[in-house]
Amino acid sequence: MSEYRFLPHITRPADIRPFTIEELQELAQEMRHAICGQVSKTGGHLAPNLGVVELTIALHYVFDFSHDRLLFDVGHQCYPHKLLTGRFDKLDRLRQSDGMAGFPEPRESPYDLFSVGHAGTGVSTAVGMARGDQLNGQTDRKVVALVGDSSIVNGLAMEGLNNAGTLKRQFLVVLNDNGMSIGPPQGAVSGYFDKFRISERYGDLKQRAHEVLKKLPVGQYVEELYHRFGEMTKAALAHQHLFEHFGLLCIGPIDGHDLPTLIEMLEEVKKIDHPVLLHVKTVKGKGFDFSSDDPTTFHSPKPFTVEGCRVELKSGGRSFTTAYADAMAEIMKRDDKVIAVTAGMPDGTGLAQLIEEFPERAFDVGIAEEHAVDMCAGMAKTGLKPFVTIYSTFLQRAVDQTFQDVALQGLPVRFCMDRAGLVGGDGAVHHGFMDIAMLRSLPGMTLMAAMDEANLKAALKFMHAHDAGPSAVRYPRDEVPDAAPAKEVAPFELGRANLLAEGSDAAILAYGFPANHALVAREQLEARGYKIAVYDARFAKPIDVELIKGLIASGVPILTVEDHMAMGGFGTCLIEACNEHGLPTQSVHRLGLPDRWIYQGGRAEQQREAGIDADGIVRKLTSVLEAPALPAAAPMDDRSRAAAPLRRKLGV
Repeated sequence: MSEYRFLPHITRPADIRPFTIEELQELAQEMRHAICGQVSKTGGHLAPNLGVVELTIALHYVFDFSHDRLLFDVGHQCYPHKLLTGRFDKLDRLRQSDGMAGFPEPRESPYDLFSVGHAGTGVSTAVGMARGDQLNGQTDRKVVALVGDSSIVNGLAMEGLNNAGTLKRQFLVVLNDNGMSIGPPQGAVSGYFDKFRISERYGDLKQRAHEVLKKLPVGQYVEELYHRFGEMTKAALAHQHLFEHFGLLCIGPIDGHDLPTLIEMLEEVKKIDHPVLLHVKTVKGKGFDFSSDDPTTFHSPKPFTVEGCRVELKSGGRSFTTAYADAMAEIMKRDDKVIAVTAGMPDGTGLAQLIEEFPERAFDVGIAEEHAVDMCAGMAKTGLKPFVTIYSTFLQRAVDQTFQDVALQGLPVRFCMDRAGLVGGDGAVHHGFMDIAMLRSLPGMTLMAAMDEANLKAALKFMHAHDAGPSAVRYPRDEVPDAAPAKEVAPFELGRANLLAEGSDAAILAYGFPANHALVAREQLEARGYKIAVYDARFAKPIDVELIKGLIASGVPILTVEDHMAMGGFGTCLIEACNEHGLPTQSVHRLGLPDRWIYQGGRAEQQREAGIDADGIVRKLTSVLEAPALPAAAPMDDRSRAAAPLRRKLGV
């Protein structure tokens, strides 16, 4: 990486403060080329990071974040920040286990305050740090929240802004307005910002705002600042900025790629002892025509190649997401009551295809999972059949709505949970490891998982016909095991598992995708002389109790496998079902995600680490099958002997 003049020598943000503006601009170009070059090899978030290069440089140039506070919302715009905080040497292993995480990660650097991959959180955590520093007597610490990709419209962000306006101290929200969310922005607030982008009346606002601030001596009353800025705003805009109603002083929009203006403006606003929102206009994907012209595709692309004006994304196999979109399209063609909804992830969930094909029945509501679920509840109440498609990790944000407005009402909303289980490079912030535990406690909820495309199609067909209450299916961020057209499989029947392979020495009940690993493990165990039955469990709620009764009666060991936390997951559901039906559980063993965080890396690597791949299944089942038999009756120790009378009295 010797082609870079500045980047290899930056170990901390203070290293850039002696730079001239021209050197900072050269640094910005180095950062763009470094980020684009690496994402083209490994994939990652490209367009969001290219758009905030100058803004990030200006923030680190003006503030001292070794002492001040910088919080991100959303976290996928953090690559430039990482390059300025001494992590250039980790960039060539971006999103790999021994390299740079794709999101802020406190394990990497003290400059990362929170590990954050969900939208809407930055303002609230920043308000908390601002109050904490004030109560701790550290009032010299500046606090900045950098908000981008339309996460400002999230309900939590609005709650944070509402409370931020009550602070009696410095507090800066930088609104990175790039005209985009992950996909095209949705809703009235995005329309409000469009007015700034299309009206000539805003053309000289940047200079006017700067002139007003420049004339105000430090320490002047905030009321006068409000008055002067308000008068200027009335002259220029004829109405207040939306966020002034939250009690924030609102300045901008200003050009987020104009380094001198950014630096001057930040130098001024950091002196204001009052909450401020600085509205910065940027271009998502800036620096390369292919990314700025198509920021949705290059929001988080797979590896790609660039040859002249031609950009080619490296193709992988057929994904579960594509399989889902195709299956849903078939259902929507047959039934005009079916509705598809997503929350800010039309490409990531496959809904972009459905929105194009069924524009009146497929909706992206923006980064607003809570609203998406409640909107589906309302549609279900009118007799429609809504399918809400959300990443498993983001469904966590709508648990209350799923409880109160869907399950409690007995409404047949269908939840399609993409990215269930381990997700690979996005790491811990995006793993879908708790959806079973979250949803299984809701009365009337039906929980399913799909091991391949054929079973995903069959699950969706079952959900389409299931009107008795809410239902959910989980599937991973992975390629479907067989890219050929989906073969026919037995229809889903409520609470019934599906036998994949017969055997007499042990039984594996795999929930969803791990059933594919179980079949591979079965072959390896067969080479050792064992005959293992493999079942695709299909349902975590309700459990196939009749199957479990038969297996336990046969005396064979049972191993459950799942791409979910072992605690509260499918294996736990099975053990609890045994308990409810008076069945012994000594022969039941579980494999699932461990009770610790699994960080970024390849998905296959993460499955190996968790022990839920084929080799892990073989190890676990071999240890069970080859374990020495327990003695018929072990001698009682003193404690057991003392408890014997009570045991006899209780009949145990």
